[in-house]
Amino acid sequence: MAEIKLSEMRDLTRIERIGAHSHIRGLGLDSALEARSSSEGMVGQTSARKAAGVIVKMVQEGKIAGRAVLLAGQPGTGKTAIAMGMAKSIGQETPFAMLAGSELFSLEMSKTEALMQAFRKAIGVRIKEETEIIEGEVVEIQIDRPAVAGAASKTGKLTLKTTEMETVYDLGAKMIEALGKEKVQSGDVIAIDKASGKITKLGRSFSRSRDYDAMGPQTKFVQCPDGELQKRKEVVHCVTLHEIDVINSRTQGFLALFTGDTGEIRAEVREQIDTKVAEWREEGKAEIVPGVLFIDEVHMLDIECFSFLNRALENDMAPILVVATNRGITSIRGTNYRSPHGIPIDFLDRLLIISTQPYTADDIRKILDIRCQEEDVEMSEDAKVLLTKIGEDTSLRYAINLITSAALACQKRKGKIVEMEDISRVYELFYDVKRSTQYLMEYQSQYMFSEVHAGEEYEDEANAMVS
Repeated sequence: MAEIKLSEMRDLTRIERIGAHSHIRGLGLDSALEARSSSEGMVGQTSARKAAGVIVKMVQEGKIAGRAVLLAGQPGTGKTAIAMGMAKSIGQETPFAMLAGSELFSLEMSKTEALMQAFRKAIGVRIKEETEIIEGEVVEIQIDRPAVAGAASKTGKLTLKTTEMETVYDLGAKMIEALGKEKVQSGDVIAIDKASGKITKLGRSFSRSRDYDAMGPQTKFVQCPDGELQKRKEVVHCVTLHEIDVINSRTQGFLALFTGDTGEIRAEVREQIDTKVAEWREEGKAEIVPGVLFIDEVHMLDIECFSFLNRALENDMAPILVVATNRGITSIRGTNYRSPHGIPIDFLDRLLIISTQPYTADDIRKILDIRCQEEDVEMSEDAKVLLTKIGEDTSLRYAINLITSAALACQKRKGKIVEMEDISRVYELFYDVKRSTQYLMEYQSQYMFSEVHAGEEYEDEANAMVS
C-alpha cells in the first residue's frame, strides 16, 4: 500500500523552475503586428517588438534567410526577452538555436566548428514519407492472461471500428504492452503504424463525451474515423541538419545527440548530407526550413568568428542570425581597432539593427507585477510603489531580484503579504551596484592590491557610476 501512495505522489508532484524569462509567452503583438502595451509577458519596447514581429512573420513565410539582425541597447532593456519572445512566436516546427558568445571559447573544438554546428542546428529539414496506418475507434480490448504465471505470453483481441466497418485484430505481447503504456481503453480513437507498431492516441470519441468518469480537463474529443480502417498517410518528420550530421558522422551517432559529445564533424560528411538533402528537395520528399540562430553577447566573438559569420551568411542554406549586445564603441576582440558594439564595420553593414530603450516607471511597475505573479508572491500596493522606485534608481534586474528575497523576509516574520518593511530589510541586506561602488571608494585603501594611487581614471569611472 505504501508503494502505491509513493508512486501517486511522484505523478502528482511537478517541479517548475522559475527563470529570468519564464514569464515570456510571445512578443505580445496583435494580428496587424502592432505591439500591445502589456501582453504575453512583454511590456514596453513597442518599436523593437514590432520590428521583431516583422522578422518572425518573414521567417514563418520562408521569405527570409541568410539575413542578420542586431538587438542593441543598454543592459536590462529586454534584448534577451525579445529573443525569447521570437522563439515562442515562431512555433515548434521552426528551429531556434541559442548560443552565448563566450561559449565558443570553452568548447573542446575549434571556434568555427562550434559556429558551424550552431548554424546547422538552426536549419530544419521537413521530410515527408508515406506510411500505412490503422486508424479507428476502440470498441473492445480483450486480454487473455495465462492461468499460471510465466507459463505463456499474454494474448488478446482488439476490436476497432470506423463509421463504415468494424474489424477484430489478434494481439501479441508487445502490442498489449504498447496499449497498456498509452492507457488505451474502450472509446479512444487510436492510430497504429503498421511498420513500427507505434500506437498514437488521437483522443476520445464524441460518442463517449457523456462518460464523465472516464475523462479529465485535458481530454480531447475527436470524430470517429470514416472510410477504411487501413489507410496510407503522409507523415512529416522535422529534424535539423545538425542531427543528420551527428547520426551520419559515426557509428551509433544518435547516442551522441543525447550525451552532447558530438565532436568535430568532417566537411566531407556535411557535403554528402547537403547533396542528399538537395536530391530530396528536387524529388519533393523534403523541404528546408530556415530557422533562427540567436547569439547573445556577440561582442565576445573575435575577428576570426566575425569573418566566418560573414562567409556563412552567404550560404544557400543559412538561417536568420539574431545577435545581441549591450556594448557601445569598444575594441573588436583580437584587434586594437575600436568599432560600434565591438563588431567590425563590414559585418555591421549586413545587420538590420533593432534598438531597445530604457524602461519607464510605468513599464517597470508592470514588469514587477508580472514577476510577482510568476513567482507567486503577494505584495501590497505600497511595497510595489517602493520597489518600482528602487528599480528606477538602481536597475530593473536588482528590483526583480528583491522580490523573492522580500517574500522570504515576509515568511520569517510569519506574514502573508510582502510589505514595505520587508522591501526595506532586503534593500539594506543586499547592495546594488551604485552602493557597492560607493563603499569601495570609501574603503578601497583597506582592500588588497588596491590601485588607488595608480591614476585618476578609476576614480572618474567610479564617480560616474555613483552619480
